[in-house]
Amino acid sequence: MVYDAIKGLVEYGLKAGLITEADRIYATNQILDVMKMDEYEESEGPAESRDLETILKELLDAACQTGVIPEDSITYRDLFDTRLMNCLMPRPSQVIEAFWKHYDNSPQEATDYYYKLSQDSDYIRRYRVCRDMKWKTSTPYGDLDITVNLSKPEKDPKAIAAAKSAKQSGYPKCLLCRENEGYAGRANHPARNNHRIIPITVNDSQWGFQYSPYVYYNEHCIVFNGQHIPMKIEKATFVKLFDFVKLFPHYFLGSNADLPIVGGSILSHDHFQGGRYTFAMAKAPMEKRFIMEGFEDVEAGIVHWPMSVLRLRGEDPDRLIELGDKVLQAWRSYTDEDAFIYAETEGEPHNTITPIARKSEGVYELDLVLRNNITTDEFPLGVYHPHQELHHIKKENIGLIEVMGLAVLPSRLKTELSDLAEYIIEGKNIRSNETLEKHADWVEEFLPKYDKITRDNIDEILREQVGLVFSRVLEDAGVYKCTEKGRQDFGKFLYSLGFTDSTLSPRP
Repeated sequence: MVYDAIKGLVEYGLKAGLITEADRIYATNQILDVMKMDEYEESEGPAESRDLETILKELLDAACQTGVIPEDSITYRDLFDTRLMNCLMPRPSQVIEAFWKHYDNSPQEATDYYYKLSQDSDYIRRYRVCRDMKWKTSTPYGDLDITVNLSKPEKDPKAIAAAKSAKQSGYPKCLLCRENEGYAGRANHPARNNHRIIPITVNDSQWGFQYSPYVYYNEHCIVFNGQHIPMKIEKATFVKLFDFVKLFPHYFLGSNADLPIVGGSILSHDHFQGGRYTFAMAKAPMEKRFIMEGFEDVEAGIVHWPMSVLRLRGEDPDRLIELGDKVLQAWRSYTDEDAFIYAETEGEPHNTITPIARKSEGVYELDLVLRNNITTDEFPLGVYHPHQELHHIKKENIGLIEVMGLAVLPSRLKTELSDLAEYIIEGKNIRSNETLEKHADWVEEFLPKYDKITRDNIDEILREQVGLVFSRVLEDAGVYKCTEKGRQDFGKFLYSLGFTDSTLSPRP
């Protein structure tokens, strides 16, 4: 009964703390308006206890039946249920006020409040996120995080067609712009009615703080420029990263690189990603330490990681910013033909950095990941990009999240891995299946490594092997390989910059 679902949604809002008892009638009427209903009859007694997904499904089904939702597809249902949730939402000014009141007690209390709100509001769809496949794989570089992303809905063909025919709008300019706050969305742009943004000051300019709706890891946040300007890695980038870490010392913050292939998906809008999570890269130790004259107070070292990471550590973030800028400027113009590193070809720049800032054990850290986006006839998608034999698992760009040790893999793998398990157990010819054929060489390579493969262990084996593929992906993306020559070439770059071998005792 639709009346029961409306009552259930209001009760959910009360229980979650989105509204108070004084808001009950108002919220009910707002929901009725969205549902295009003129009347309401509330049932006696307490509302039946149901989860949010179930309540919303009942309301969505009713809206489809009455024609309020023009088409029964995930795209239009998502546009509509976001409007329903907005009926329970406080205004942006109220959220901002509450956030900073909590912040007065502690930064963690503020983010705890805001993260809960982002989930309770269904901006982060808990019931989808929990369906993501997640596991860890042990590698020589530590325990890598693997996730098969199922929380980001795939558009159905009708929605894709509608998006193509929809009027192209320049508002909001992109998915990161602050104008998304409260935006109702359209076929080619997600609804953000229930979205709230926390304004913060970074490098003396206005930025926005929010969470990713797909939370690939705990408290996965996005920090974006208040203006729609392109990403650029420069000295000011390091300033911005540490300004944020000073505000929220329990969070890390990093930036995608600013060049195609090695950069993020949205290079048109300056933004960072962070959160409350410790990735394998952050746990990785320094292999070899260096020091630079004039920066004796900064500890520097090559990190034991498949990608090329220089870690700077010190008590004063300004010193890390200064030294980080020296490294960046040197890397931008650095060419070593013997190591196949070219600063530019035919006027196109190739060298940049993926930076990550954090506070660890009371000391500030700045990880500088050296990146290069050169392509060749052999590797048209990038020399320092997952090589072709790994594309059956991971073909997409290696951005900030992957760099740190979390594989975000396509949703197709859920079905493909399940089907592969059946084919392996039943001894079927994988090459006979058009969808699975791309995995055949990989399966033939790892199967001999296992003495016994059963229905009980096949899923674990496949997960382990996927994780090992991701480890190889990171190795492919590393400018300097974890080999003797690779480390020599890495050292060669650092020596050219003015670093010398450190005589400091290694940290325990």
